[in-house]
Amino acid sequence: MADLSINFAGIRAPNPFWLASGPLTNTAYQVMKAFDEGWGGAVWKTVGEPIINVSSRLGSLDYGGRRMMGLNNIELISDRPIEENLAEIREVKRRYPHHAVIVSMMFEANPAVWRDMVHRVEDTGADGIELNFGCPHGMSERGMGSVVGQVPEYTERITRYAVEAASIPVIVKLTPNVTDIRAPGRAAVAGGAHALSLINTINSVMGVDLDTWRPIPDVDGRGSHGGYCGPAVKPIALHMLSSLYNDPRVTVPLCGIGGIETWRDAAEFLLLGAGVLQVCTAAMHYGFRIIHELTEGLNDYLDQRGIARVEDLVGQAAPRIGDWNDLRLSYSFQVVARIHADQCIGCNLCYIACDDGAHQCIERVPGETAPRVREEDCVGCNLCSLVCPVPGCIEMVPMEKGPVETWRMRERRLKTAP
Repeated sequence: MADLSINFAGIRAPNPFWLASGPLTNTAYQVMKAFDEGWGGAVWKTVGEPIINVSSRLGSLDYGGRRMMGLNNIELISDRPIEENLAEIREVKRRYPHHAVIVSMMFEANPAVWRDMVHRVEDTGADGIELNFGCPHGMSERGMGSVVGQVPEYTERITRYAVEAASIPVIVKLTPNVTDIRAPGRAAVAGGAHALSLINTINSVMGVDLDTWRPIPDVDGRGSHGGYCGPAVKPIALHMLSSLYNDPRVTVPLCGIGGIETWRDAAEFLLLGAGVLQVCTAAMHYGFRIIHELTEGLNDYLDQRGIARVEDLVGQAAPRIGDWNDLRLSYSFQVVARIHADQCIGCNLCYIACDDGAHQCIERVPGETAPRVREEDCVGCNLCSLVCPVPGCIEMVPMEKGPVETWRMRERRLKTAP
């Protein structure tokens, strides 16, 4: 059995799977239930000044028969009194001393307020603090949330307010609603952050009901921009995570968030630099029991790879992510599509996709089920393998050949051929 325990910025937990700050970490009941199920830690739903929430609050993007590929929420931070939250945090930590309990916080840019609240949180016995600089709705209109995370100077300043008052680790949660995630990440490090977590939700409007013309979610006939999360945001999260991990000016550990639903997702985040993984939408969708699939799957993967500790997986693939100009752009290497005729069902999706949306290098052959690839014209774009409904039927094969030709180059060659 691999060792799944972690030490993240001085915070220890039995495994790297933490519940992210959100509706599922709003009460002691929920957090303790999650710990009993096997979660390694939890980030308490953001505490702050008294809040009035809205109803309804959630909207879903369903695709291809799959529910909740993306989730939009317009819910704000905890609307329960701070004292009630702090009392429950204290009780959870008393009962579960070996699990990580992190408290998400959001307050006005006043050092005295931050000093007071940091001390009150520390008195609960919490293991760390997470600064919510990412909420894109409601709080940003009040001068908090992503409006802080989008301005590096504000990020550094408020991080410093918390760090100067704290004796426990301070994690800064970054907003993805920026042009370059490295700027606020560097600012948080400059402000003394002990770790960074990312990504928070992406600013979005989920949609409109075509029968009523009301926005989704619907608050008495009106709507608002909200935060987008779920499996659909995973590629964005992986990009931003790897950008920070590979940045020499970001010298603190990273917590990965965004679309983690399976152990495979978890392994990808770990390989690209995450030392801890926060999960929200998947646990809301399927319940806390998904932790068994996550821990057992990750453990089996580590055993199969001969890796003794989960921490040894962190960042192993990150150096392979870089700028586009770092890719091998030589004239001697490329991949081409190869169709395995014995697996082909004759749907011709590869032919249609290539002819209409790619490089016209697949042709149908009279009397044969499987289309055929003209390898000399294939540029290795992958489209055919992506649309093929049969796994493994179309293989992208590396080969040494001449220059990769664009369609214009190929057109000129054909026109000038004798």
